[in-house]
Amino acid sequence: MTTSTSAITPVVATLRAEVAGPVLLPEDPGFATATVGFQTYGPHRPDVAVLAATTADVRAAVRVAADHDLPVAVLNSGHGVPPRYTGGLLVVTRDLAGVRVDPGRRVAWIEAGAPWSAVIEAAGAHGLAPLSGSTPHVGAVGYTLGGGLGLLARRFGYAADHVREIELVTADGTTRSVTARTHPDLFWASRGGGGNFGVVTGMEVDLFPVPTLYGGGLFYDAPLVGEALRAWRDWTSAAPEEITTSVALVPFPDVDGVPDPLRGRHVLHVRIAATLDVATGDEVIAPLRAVGPRLLDAVGELPYTDSATICSDPTEPMGYQTTNLFLDGLPDQALSGVLDRVGPGAPSPQVLEIRHLGGALRRPPAEANCVSHRDAEYLLGLTRRTPPDATPEQAAALRAPHAEVRAALRPWSTGASYLNFLDGDGADTERVRSAYTPENYRRLADTKARWDPRNLFRHNRNVPPTAPTSPN
Repeated sequence: MTTSTSAITPVVATLRAEVAGPVLLPEDPGFATATVGFQTYGPHRPDVAVLAATTADVRAAVRVAADHDLPVAVLNSGHGVPPRYTGGLLVVTRDLAGVRVDPGRRVAWIEAGAPWSAVIEAAGAHGLAPLSGSTPHVGAVGYTLGGGLGLLARRFGYAADHVREIELVTADGTTRSVTARTHPDLFWASRGGGGNFGVVTGMEVDLFPVPTLYGGGLFYDAPLVGEALRAWRDWTSAAPEEITTSVALVPFPDVDGVPDPLRGRHVLHVRIAATLDVATGDEVIAPLRAVGPRLLDAVGELPYTDSATICSDPTEPMGYQTTNLFLDGLPDQALSGVLDRVGPGAPSPQVLEIRHLGGALRRPPAEANCVSHRDAEYLLGLTRRTPPDATPEQAAALRAPHAEVRAALRPWSTGASYLNFLDGDGADTERVRSAYTPENYRRLADTKARWDPRNLFRHNRNVPPTAPTSPN
């Protein structure tokens, strides 16, 4: 709900008096650019945006919002966005982008707006690597708060498992150093609970001595897609946890910029990242290469600083809708259901990715967090391009194939979702609930009730606070 002009005027006046960074209204130059990130479908319409220049700006913005009962949203890179909202105050953290590496302790301090690319570069100078994902321009903090399922996930676990400290501005406008010792409930909840408990202005994370990877991609043309997909499924049953892989069905357009062997083709892209030497890696993936000729075979040794080339995700902003589900298996019937609906020749062009889980992802971290569903075997995700100006009806029509795929895979679905891949209209309350076990969800709601009982931080993948108990 949009706040009236008369009500927002004193808010803006107070903010401009207390905040060093720009405070923008919808009619101000730069507002539209500041409030839209990588995901361009379904733009949000806050009443006011604060482009935070300092942690003090974040504190002031949250305090003013609380005083005026304005919901608070947070935006950095804008890859994963919550359901569309109107009104409230948006804190934009892109200018808080510092990264500090302590190579002796093998840790990095990451400010709220830093992308993974900045962390990868800073860590790489010391022969170290973070638990980053496939896309280096994703915000490191938001990615980690939602779990963080990265390139080395089977070897080291979720990124959220390796957070040491969180600097958090809570709903009362106070900055808190959140650790297992200082605020164990917030530390448990924030690592995997998204932005439900405040605005994170920085965090300390572990780094790992991984200067190089064995990694890259294998690309199979349409006639081999089914055989290669089944071979990958069979191969994952014995894959060592040093290797993390996924497969993607990608309909490449016939346009400049797409490598010539892939232009206009619907391919299977096998994505590989491993802490193995080349000889061992070649031996491990030999069954995948044995499927047949590849359009491209780009697997070998590469610096971790070049890890973005493994998946080669798009870098230009776009509109899209996503869905995802955890699976406990991928029998032939399930794979046939996938190929019939989104494989080569299917009527609905979209990108499908299946990630192999297990390994270190199954093991709880030294300090427990709320990341759930660690026993799943695979995570399936679907992405459908959607024009930024699509009407709700057009968007629903484009999203319809997602429901078809979900229905086809229901017998092998665990019923759960992964928080970071819930976007827009697919990030409703029930889908967010499915990202957690019932026990963890109740604990998150109880923690929310203690730290944000008014649900000030609700323009997100929201976990509402537990309702207060009525007196007898």
